[in-house]
Amino acid sequence: MAHIITIAQQKGGAGKTTLAVNLAIAFVKQGQKVAILDTDPQGSLGRWFMARREFLGDPGLEFATASAWGVGYECEKLSRTNDIVIIDTPPKVDSDLKPALRAADLVLVPVGSSLVDLWATDGVVDLAQRVGKRCVIVLNRVKSGTRLAEEVATAAAEVEAGVAPTRLGQRVVYAETLGKGLAVLEAGKSAATTEVMALAKDVSALLADQE
Repeated sequence: MAHIITIAQQKGGAGKTTLAVNLAIAFVKQGQKVAILDTDPQGSLGRWFMARREFLGDPGLEFATASAWGVGYECEKLSRTNDIVIIDTPPKVDSDLKPALRAADLVLVPVGSSLVDLWATDGVVDLAQRVGKRCVIVLNRVKSGTRLAEEVATAAAEVEAGVAPTRLGQRVVYAETLGKGLAVLEAGKSAATTEVMALAKDVSALLADQE
């Protein structure tokens, strides 16, 4: 059965879809079979996948959509033929999020480089803990070397959730590749490729701990 990763954050614009696609392609590059599941009515993950199909022909991974309450069924189906399933969720915290949390082996919560983003994690972390799931914050769009970035990192460490060792920087290449149906690993070697591969390694270690 596949490992299931749910990406959740009640604040919009935190980078859930960016995190989902870049982790997905990182795992594909490692030789794993990957499926992505879009449960957000906005459909950004689906748009990325369709752009990818148009650009590459063979997208190299499986895609599905589900309503909130269809998550369990889709995860069960996708798990039969994949090693990793990544779920992208809507920007909200309510009963509709519970199925995606319950299905997960690991919940990742992207947090932008502001304390407002960090405050928005409380609901997700609380809900994940109530359904007995491990929750890890991923610091995203970090402006390296700034006082604000360090303040957010310090405050994140005090939240009742883990913090991934690797941070993703604020880099234009994330937005550029997303719009083309690609991931940063497919745009040539850069600082972004290094941090994405490092984050994938962090996530793999966290999943191994769950076994």
